[in-house]
Amino acid sequence: MKAPPTPQKDGHRINRDIRVREVQLIDHEGQNRGVVEIFEAQKLADDAGLDLVEIVPNANPPVCKILDYGKFRFLEQKKAAEARKRQKIVEVKEIKLRPGIDDHDYDVKMRAVRRFFEEGDKVKVTLRFRGREMAHQDLGYKLLERVKQETLAIAKVELEPSMEGRQMVMVLSPR
Repeated sequence: MKAPPTPQKDGHRINRDIRVREVQLIDHEGQNRGVVEIFEAQKLADDAGLDLVEIVPNANPPVCKILDYGKFRFLEQKKAAEARKRQKIVEVKEIKLRPGIDDHDYDVKMRAVRRFFEEGDKVKVTLRFRGREMAHQDLGYKLLERVKQETLAIAKVELEPSMEGRQMVMVLSPR
């Protein structure tokens, strides 16, 4: 009968949880002490009143550092929170047009498109055909080509104009 394996806990192994014979040790001053026995490393950590923390478990031998584990965990959490705050979720904004759109209305829509690109979002341009407008799909294609040409400097075409039922769709993303 074997003893059940010890469950792996999340995070770094510290102090007596480190189960190897020797480790690559970095002391509390940041100096590399080289490969030392685990008992000696633990004794140095205890003498300094700090913890022995396994930083790189996959190395051979594992890299351990002498530091204050509570402070280390706090700084790691702070770094992770900062990274989450900085990451931007790219949204897809939709602009709806009609084939017979007037010049002023078109300009207003294009201002909105530029604003979306400045915010870093993708833009889905939807051109809706109603009734007999379906017979003049070439007008819609020309309109989407005009949008593409005007946004050429600030955006790239991610999805070329294509028909989806009664709508022509094009997706643009910021450069």
